[in-house]
Amino acid sequence: MEFKLPDIGEGVHEGEIVKWLVKEGDAIAADQPMVEVMTDKATVEIPSPVAGTIAKIHAADGVTIEVGKVIVSIAEKGKAAAAPAAEAKAPAAKPESKPVPQRQAAKAPAHEEAEAANEETARQSESEPLPFEILATPATRKLARDLDVDLRQLKGTGTQGRITKTDVQLAAEGVDAATERPSHSAAASMSLSRTTTSSPSSQVAVRQAAFHGGENETRIPLRGIRKKIAEAMTRSKHTAAHFTYVEEVDMTEVVRLRKEAKGEGEKMGVKLTFLPFIIKAVVPALKEFPMLNSSLDDDKQEIVMKNYFNFGIATDTQNGLMVPVIKNADRKTVWELADDITTLSDRARNGKSQMEDLKGGTFTFTNAGSIGGVFATPVINHPEVAIMGVNSIRKRPMVIDDKIEIRDMMYLSLSVDHRVVDGADAARFMNRVVFYLSNPMRLVFA
Repeated sequence: MEFKLPDIGEGVHEGEIVKWLVKEGDAIAADQPMVEVMTDKATVEIPSPVAGTIAKIHAADGVTIEVGKVIVSIAEKGKAAAAPAAEAKAPAAKPESKPVPQRQAAKAPAHEEAEAANEETARQSESEPLPFEILATPATRKLARDLDVDLRQLKGTGTQGRITKTDVQLAAEGVDAATERPSHSAAASMSLSRTTTSSPSSQVAVRQAAFHGGENETRIPLRGIRKKIAEAMTRSKHTAAHFTYVEEVDMTEVVRLRKEAKGEGEKMGVKLTFLPFIIKAVVPALKEFPMLNSSLDDDKQEIVMKNYFNFGIATDTQNGLMVPVIKNADRKTVWELADDITTLSDRARNGKSQMEDLKGGTFTFTNAGSIGGVFATPVINHPEVAIMGVNSIRKRPMVIDDKIEIRDMMYLSLSVDHRVVDGADAARFMNRVVFYLSNPMRLVFA
């Protein structure tokens, strides 16, 4: 069979072959991962739909290919590797030798049922391939095969009409899967494209693909996560009208509060950084200036106001910049935020981010303070309209009530899309953040 790049979901139209996990001549089992593909959403492993042998790989590592194009040919187990023309002239199989449909195989032994399911999948792949406009992840497609559910008959309730695992499970139970559920309401459907994630092997592949371009230089192909970062940054700079506003904040009270609470966090197994306190200060400021918690739909020329607070946390990983998203940050305590930051960041650094981790953001934080630097001018995570740069906290002499005191001072850098946010509103927003951080007790009444 000829296996085509499937629709991975979320409106993806093409993918980059990051790494083949098999080579020509290898035996492969049904549902065994065979290739890593990177889209502008994430890197996923695509499994084989059938058992057999890898006959020919049509798309090499590093190649970008459109959804629906053949990427590999598989000689299926138990089928002769004859040419299509020869197969057409072959005598018809006897009725008793036809593949047994999955429903008819329900009473057969488990191994016979699995074999029948594989044959049925192969038959559908060759004669009635699933339309690639069907939005469903490989995991959802596999579940549909396992439960004998025809995805053509379903109406997806996920984002942009994507068929979810729940839709498949309900269909298998005979329940109408097209009923809209609260988790897929209009507000929840405003998920946005995020910076991609990658598995550690993708970076290894990039390094292995490097070649020398002369005695004094080395050339590395721009591919994988680095290519996606380059595309995202270029799109943002060429689209959003960047404007950066910098303000300093006295973090002395926050430093004291964190020091007092740090021991309690260690007992709870939670690493408490300064970022949760900053997030707690940003939430009420965004509620006062909601334009900064929006996005701009360039195609429809509409400003999309967000009534929820999902915060992206730019994370430095071995594979490049990743932006996992804390969902509903306004509803979480400092401890819950700290735990989310650690969990999401660790998953990103280990190449284990899930699609859900990387989408739906409304406002982004980038924290270079732990590395150093006075302040920076961060690039907006398009199509969001604002990003806050959190910088290092340094002790400096400050005048307090006409006296010089040593205070813990920090600069905050706010980049906004000037098409949506005016400079005056950016300044007022930052003033409110400073108001809360300089005296965190005020957050009790926010």
